[in-house]
Amino acid sequence: MARGKKQNPFAARKRQKRENGPQRPDRRSEPYEETKRDNVSFIKYYHLQKICPTEEEWTQFLESIRDNLPTTFRVTGFKGEAKALLNIIETQLFTEYVRAVAELHQKQPEQVERPLCLPWYPDGLAYQLQLTRKDIRRSEPLCRLHNFLIVETTAGSISRQEAVSMIPPIVLDVKPTDKVLDMCAAPGSKTAQLIEALHAAPEQHKIPPGFVLANDVDNNRCYMLVHQAKRLNSPCLLVTNHDSSVFPNLLQSNEEGSKSVLKFDKILCDVPCSGDGTLRKNPDIWTKWNLAQAYNLHGIQYRIVRRGAEMLEVGGRLVYSTCSLNPIENEAVLQRILKDADGALELVDAGHLVPGLKYNPGMTDWKLATKEVDTVYTSFDEVPESMRTIIRPAMFPLPAEDMAKINLNKCMRILPHLQDTGGFFVAVIVKRRQLSFEKNDVKDLLEKPAEAAVEEPQLDESGKPIEAKNVPWGPQRKRKRLHGYKEDPYVFFGEEDADYNAIKEFYQLDESLSKRCLLTRCVTEKKKNIYFCSEPIRNLVVNNEHNIKIINTGVKTFVRCENRHTVHPFRLAQEGLQTSNAFMGSSRRIEVHRDDLVLLLNCTDPTKPPSTHELKQATQDRCSELGVGSCILKYMDEQFTLFVVGWRGTSSLRAYVDRDETIHILRLLGADLSKFEVNKYDEAKKAAAAAEAAAAAEAPGGPSLPQEETATES
Repeated sequence: MARGKKQNPFAARKRQKRENGPQRPDRRSEPYEETKRDNVSFIKYYHLQKICPTEEEWTQFLESIRDNLPTTFRVTGFKGEAKALLNIIETQLFTEYVRAVAELHQKQPEQVERPLCLPWYPDGLAYQLQLTRKDIRRSEPLCRLHNFLIVETTAGSISRQEAVSMIPPIVLDVKPTDKVLDMCAAPGSKTAQLIEALHAAPEQHKIPPGFVLANDVDNNRCYMLVHQAKRLNSPCLLVTNHDSSVFPNLLQSNEEGSKSVLKFDKILCDVPCSGDGTLRKNPDIWTKWNLAQAYNLHGIQYRIVRRGAEMLEVGGRLVYSTCSLNPIENEAVLQRILKDADGALELVDAGHLVPGLKYNPGMTDWKLATKEVDTVYTSFDEVPESMRTIIRPAMFPLPAEDMAKINLNKCMRILPHLQDTGGFFVAVIVKRRQLSFEKNDVKDLLEKPAEAAVEEPQLDESGKPIEAKNVPWGPQRKRKRLHGYKEDPYVFFGEEDADYNAIKEFYQLDESLSKRCLLTRCVTEKKKNIYFCSEPIRNLVVNNEHNIKIINTGVKTFVRCENRHTVHPFRLAQEGLQTSNAFMGSSRRIEVHRDDLVLLLNCTDPTKPPSTHELKQATQDRCSELGVGSCILKYMDEQFTLFVVGWRGTSSLRAYVDRDETIHILRLLGADLSKFEVNKYDEAKKAAAAAEAAAAAEAPGGPSLPQEETATES
């Protein structure tokens, strides 16, 4: 080795392994070993708890929970084109589904079971397919179905979600006027349902008066949540990053100018759990399951639901749910909070909101056991001293007379064998009066921002302040790892904003659109993206941005787009059109024919937009009246009305939508989608053939040349 040259430790380790003996076999080429769907402790524990009333039903339960989970999806109900998409799904998609499944399983089409419309989901908007996620992803005959699910999910028209996971938002019974808190929101499928419920009456509210505050303790999962919820483009969503068990009281400004502690009308506590209800979807839990998980989680589950109950408005509704079957995580948590509430909280029946759903009532008696379920305890007195820090008195069922008062039988236990689903637990609580341990002191909240603004300087050994720029190591990095990145500021428009005045004049904005609710994410004179949020969300951000970490809010509405021909520097954003359209005047609108819209959407090269001369005469005439800049393309059908952001060029017109939204709209219009269809299996075959041809060309001697070429060369 050359003098002064450092040895590569990784290379040295590899050399050492090579010298020490034979390498381990490469297992990547071996077939994937299926997880053994069995766990002695799991079966012993739940048989002991008698979660099924009869032995026959217990056998059905075991058989079902060892089987794969069917795929389910639901259609986004608040969008105007939902009925048209539903019609396409029930005719074209399901016809293709039957053909593909018949080919996959080598059956006759009439032998294939059609997708099931979930009987308990409102308006028949949810379906269950007798296929697993693996079937859909890895089967060539199902390629078109897979493409449909991906595109429509990205476009926000459908959501792929486990069937039982759809139940908590339904029984929460959200109305457009409700202030809603989702305490443990990531990854966001339930949050999306809450947003849909908030927007369920567009004919009554241009913008819903209520809002959804979605929170999660995990910073990385917060961005998954944003990605999921942003598909719905709601201005009534605020995403925060905080520990739900110690979620701070939030301030709100009242109409008369005073401030008070915010209370929520509806709260969803879908708490972290052991997840054994998802064994059909996540079979690896079979190998990891043990009772210690439930014992460890009981405390945090209780603290989250207790904090939720404190923040709930009197008369408000709280849903507690888990994807666990364990009474320690379910009934034991509820009996504890109901006992502490001393009559202020009441369990209520919610079965009428999910007619057709089969479920068992909550349990009123259960037993605790050791991790291996070899010793069973029926009371805390039986628990040995060594286990009393793990198994706590509150985990045991209350005495019979106390149990009868809290009505745990009103809880809903959804078991896999009842309707071919996953396992789930749901309970609905109504708050009848204030809790004795509730804190509503607004003075503390008003003082906190001032305290937070004054940070004590860090001092070195000599007592001098340390400048932040001189210490790129230490606490700053640690804080970044623990709590994620520092978010950009939320800068709302002032009373006299030149950009707003120009936007208002160009698009003829309605006076009812509050400029106070427009914001940017950077402090600069030249705004790039302009977002819009509802008035209650603005109220929340302004009053609480020093009190809690805000991850995201607002929907992109205007984007800076300047070139030498434009009269106005901001174009409309398709994401925000769902909201902004109701406030736009008529000056930048073009009503288009179906053929025009299909032509515009089929143009995938932005450098070659269709000339206005290719459009219908009526569209040409309207285009001639408009100057260069952003516009709204309107298409009306018997079933639905579509609004699409367009761009009027000097002699052209184009649609300003992304690929997935383009395919979605073309599907609604009944247009040819072959241009956008991607068959990954065909692509893989072509790539393999090309690689084979390249390998053959590089081989000694190369491929044999045709006779004519050989003769020419000679």
